[in-house]
Amino acid sequence: MEHVAGYTIGLDMTVRGAEERSMRKSIDSYSVLGPWLVTADEIPDPSQLDFELKIDGITRQKANTRDLVLSVPELIEMASRFYTLEVGDVIFTGTPEGVGQVVPGNTMHAWIDRIGSMEVLVV
Repeated sequence: MEHVAGYTIGLDMTVRGAEERSMRKSIDSYSVLGPWLVTADEIPDPSQLDFELKIDGITRQKANTRDLVLSVPELIEMASRFYTLEVGDVIFTGTPEGVGQVVPGNTMHAWIDRIGSMEVLVV
């Protein structure tokens, strides 16, 4: 884990529906990171962090990183089997149940213990 610079909040948006699959992710503004990077030395064990996502004040997701299918070290190991990881690369952990549609005007509030929170207005 000495290669991990730190941790942040990441919202990875996906278009749902009949659109071409390759256009559902990775378009400009589909992934939001922030509000800052908390250095790895401040979070020696990333496997015990509560997190929550609210849409317009209603909780949609609430979980703990201990419930991830793969731990953070396992995610890094798996990703490095298929990709050359470079300084500055970001790995998203996946999402718990509660994924749902957002529409323009919604406010997304994301929070992770020891990292902080951020609000994003959907446009």
